[in-house]
Amino acid sequence: MRYLKKTYLLLLLCLFTLQPACAQSLKTGAEQTEAYTGLLKAKRVGVTANHTSLIGAKHIVDVLLEHGINVVRIYAPEHGFRGTADAGENVNTAKDAKTGIEIASIYGETYKPTPEQLRGIDYMLFDMQDVGVRFFTYISTMHYVMEACAEQRIPVIVLDRPNPNGFYVDGPLLEPAHRSFVGMHPIPVVHGMTVGELAGMINGEGWLKNGIRCDLTIIPCENYTHKTLYSLPVKPSPNLPTMQSVYLYPSVCFFEGTALSLGRGTDFPFQVFGHPSYKGIYSFSFTPKSMEGAKNPPLLNRLCYGVDLRNFPEKILISDGKIRLEWLIEAYRNYPDKARFFTNYMTRLWGTDKVQKQIIDACTEDEIRASWQEELSAFKQLRKKYLLYPDFE
Repeated sequence: MRYLKKTYLLLLLCLFTLQPACAQSLKTGAEQTEAYTGLLKAKRVGVTANHTSLIGAKHIVDVLLEHGINVVRIYAPEHGFRGTADAGENVNTAKDAKTGIEIASIYGETYKPTPEQLRGIDYMLFDMQDVGVRFFTYISTMHYVMEACAEQRIPVIVLDRPNPNGFYVDGPLLEPAHRSFVGMHPIPVVHGMTVGELAGMINGEGWLKNGIRCDLTIIPCENYTHKTLYSLPVKPSPNLPTMQSVYLYPSVCFFEGTALSLGRGTDFPFQVFGHPSYKGIYSFSFTPKSMEGAKNPPLLNRLCYGVDLRNFPEKILISDGKIRLEWLIEAYRNYPDKARFFTNYMTRLWGTDKVQKQIIDACTEDEIRASWQEELSAFKQLRKKYLLYPDFE
């Protein structure tokens, strides 16, 4: 594997606390066009990208075309190339209206590019903004792109981007029996790695099918550390509209595996949770509606009562650096029909059935957290092998 590293000009200025990113110093991999466009000259290039694949206000595809790069096909993940499709909604193959370039869907009939979809490609470029959580599917897409390209002997370039939740590691590791597209790797819920670092781990640990290795080049960020607080310039998916939602996402997304709504179909998804049966228990209320990015949300048009987390202190979410279990535990204890609270999706999100059982058995948050510490410690040691940036510890 090749790492094209840049000089970290301001690392000596980093304090031993989390610091906001400096717009003048931090550069994403995509912004360093001189580091990868030379590799792509006179090549037929495929680009796995979406609406987050920006260099300033320009899309990576437009920038590549300006540099004379022959982009022959775009590969679209969950939410589509323009980022407007619902979670779980099939993405159709089409052409980009602006450039006329073919868009091949890799979220629908297949999650993995087919040999036919890769035909005529000399190089694959991957550039998407992740949020640092195992069940955010862009990293599953990256896995399948690496695997498919390895099988077809197509080199892959990953343009790295900061992880907005890269300042902590938490949660149980995925168990192989519960592997799915929302959890493909034996990593914790919050892995504390950038997509570039994770690509290195996937390759290095032999996690691709049959242990195949991808010809992988990573273009790292400049002047980024895992202490850097990175504010996303564009929402990474339709239902993560604010940094508050991004910080809450590792904890609140577990309500996807319950009978509750977490605010899809409102202006504040992943910042609330509720259900009609909580009337009289909670005073806050909201009603999910059909809208772009949430055409048929859970509990559509039903008045829900629950908890509003929009004003939960962001500083606490950052400084505590942990999955907040108390909200899920509280919601279960207050739910009248406990046998119908959890769905099968809960196990896929956690990557284990242990947490659900522990909540049902009235285990405390401390007891639940203690149950995954040994495996979490082992992962943290493995993680160190693949870090490209100074760590938060």
